[in-house]
Amino acid sequence: MVTTCAFSQTAKEYTQKGMDCYEKHEYVEALVNLNKAIEMDPTYYKAYFVRANIKDAFDDRHGAMKDYNLALEKNPRFADAFFFRGNVKMKLQDYYGAIDDYTSAININENYIEAYFNRGKAKQYLQAYQDAINDCSKIIQINPKNVDAYYMRGILRIDFGDTKNGCLDLSKAGELGDLKAYEAIREKCNLKSADTTDGSY
Repeated sequence: MVTTCAFSQTAKEYTQKGMDCYEKHEYVEALVNLNKAIEMDPTYYKAYFVRANIKDAFDDRHGAMKDYNLALEKNPRFADAFFFRGNVKMKLQDYYGAIDDYTSAININENYIEAYFNRGKAKQYLQAYQDAINDCSKIIQINPKNVDAYYMRGILRIDFGDTKNGCLDLSKAGELGDLKAYEAIREKCNLKSADTTDGSY
């Protein structure tokens, strides 16, 4: 089979070619192009970033971390590199480190919804429920129709003891199209009132 990933000239072109190859599942060719981009211009941060994404996709967490570090060394204002490095830390169960990276991404881009969401997840793992709820509320402030934020905030509020508002959030998530929200309502909301009945339906 002849590869469609031909050679290019500049570091930017090699990086783009590497991204194209990755999308076509031509992983070796993708890495060849990205390595060539870095060889041509060792300061081109996007090449390190794309190479890190490929390494992460193949579960090379530490290799990915190293390349995200290099991308950030070349461009300390690269919000996506902080976000994706945070995702690697999440996979390694380094929740405090992940929160720090997501916060850095948010400091660069205050409307970075995915960073708020994943930071909320990390805080949930650490049982910092109120802080996680605040992140969900921020997402809803940015995008009032974000289903995932309503769902997660609903679960968090219930876990935090605020059942009524948690169930209302789940109801909103269901209203916006998340069918699993209704399963959560049946499991977490209706059972609370069942205690006051004789248990029959």
